Amino acid sequence: MATRKRKAPSVTKLFVLDTNVLMHDPTSLFRFEEHDLFLPMMTLEELDNNKKGTSEVARNARQASRFLEELISGRELDLHNGVLLDSASKGQALGRLFMQTEAITSVLPAQLPMGKADNQILGVVHHLQQMHTARQVILVSKDINMRIKARAMGLAAEDYFNDKVLEDTDLLYTGMREINQKFWECNGKDLQSWQEGGRSYWKIKGPDCAELYVNQLLYQAGDTPLSARVVNVEGKTALIESLKDYSHQKNAIWGVVARNREQNFALNLLMNPEVDFVSLLGQAGTGKTLLTLAASLAQTLESKIYTEIIMTRVTVPVGEDIGFLPGTEEEKMMPWMGALEDNLDVLNQSDAEAGDWGRAATRDLIRSRIKVKSLNFMRGRTFLKKFLIIDEAQNLTPKQMKTLITRAGPGTKVVCLGNISQIDTPYLTEGSSGLTYVVDRFKTWEHSGHITLTRGERSRLADYAAEAL
Repeated sequence: MATRKRKAPSVTKLFVLDTNVLMHDPTSLFRFEEHDLFLPMMTLEELDNNKKGTSEVARNARQASRFLEELISGRELDLHNGVLLDSASKGQALGRLFMQTEAITSVLPAQLPMGKADNQILGVVHHLQQMHTARQVILVSKDINMRIKARAMGLAAEDYFNDKVLEDTDLLYTGMREINQKFWECNGKDLQSWQEGGRSYWKIKGPDCAELYVNQLLYQAGDTPLSARVVNVEGKTALIESLKDYSHQKNAIWGVVARNREQNFALNLLMNPEVDFVSLLGQAGTGKTLLTLAASLAQTLESKIYTEIIMTRVTVPVGEDIGFLPGTEEEKMMPWMGALEDNLDVLNQSDAEAGDWGRAATRDLIRSRIKVKSLNFMRGRTFLKKFLIIDEAQNLTPKQMKTLITRAGPGTKVVCLGNISQIDTPYLTEGSSGLTYVVDRFKTWEHSGHITLTRGERSRLADYAAEAL
């Protein structure tokens, strides 16, 4: 591999890293390409203060410290010249890492007390700006207020963007594509069609086929509506299969029928045993949890493809550790599982003929097959032939998402549900959420499917509230 040439020093910038950047992404040390980095002593002090514990932040603080130890070990006498990042980053970063090796006393406005960590870092940025007048000195922080204070003092400040999967979430893969007559004219050159097992199949060839993904859902509106799934893509050839119509009562799943096109697409993915990973995005009330639970119950209790349903979610809003609640793991998780209770009530009421005794027996049977688990205890586990539902997945980091999905053993299906406009985790944005990450990374895999649900189906009141409030 040819080594990249280092740019002239005058072109490069000097980035001062705030502690929260390292605690958010320890590999950020190697993400600034040809530019130089500077670590204030207060950043190291805060890393030290946050290293204890088993949280994601503490793990990242320890990992950042390990990276720094490897970088500066044996170079203590030459730190003022900076440490080259080239070899440690395998050619990804060509700049130098500078540490604060001397006391810096910068004159800050009197209103900013120097005892505060943030203000000390701002003082370092101010000092470096005066020292290096010929180059840009930029503070990188995930803390909005820190960036505001820096700009108010005339200092350059930026957010850390390198963890973003997409700059604009409007570009996120929706899982479906509208086709029209022009699509058939462009790609129907050697069109082959046949029926097999109650489904219709079309083999098409043309320039648009290369842009299709396996398990992408295609729909055509108009007088002859069509809903189909891409089964296979090879170069400029694609195989398309018609979908099962779950909007018809005869195909109801545990008493639930699809109320719109996207819900029908979602049920086709959820009920397909060849699709191991499904992600459903959508606003509140679009039916994500209800559809997933109905599909999981049908495949666990009726067709017995899976032995058990496991449901988990991120316990962000409370702010207290799960251990402060009494009871077993399942009992501790129940306050966060209101959505599960609400949807089970709906699914249990669907069997009107069963009577109270029958419904009670069904409820007990369902309860015995649904296990509620905490994310805290997922590491090291393997799930065999389970239907794993990850609710509120937008609050997971990409690393946490990887930890969860890699729990899947043979015969396990993983379904991620979430709404990226409702992120409660600090420092996570729509672009850097673990849910955005998996949707983007899994879209090319032939055993995964994704749908963005857009229409709310709760009630006219909920729909109007979503629009007007």
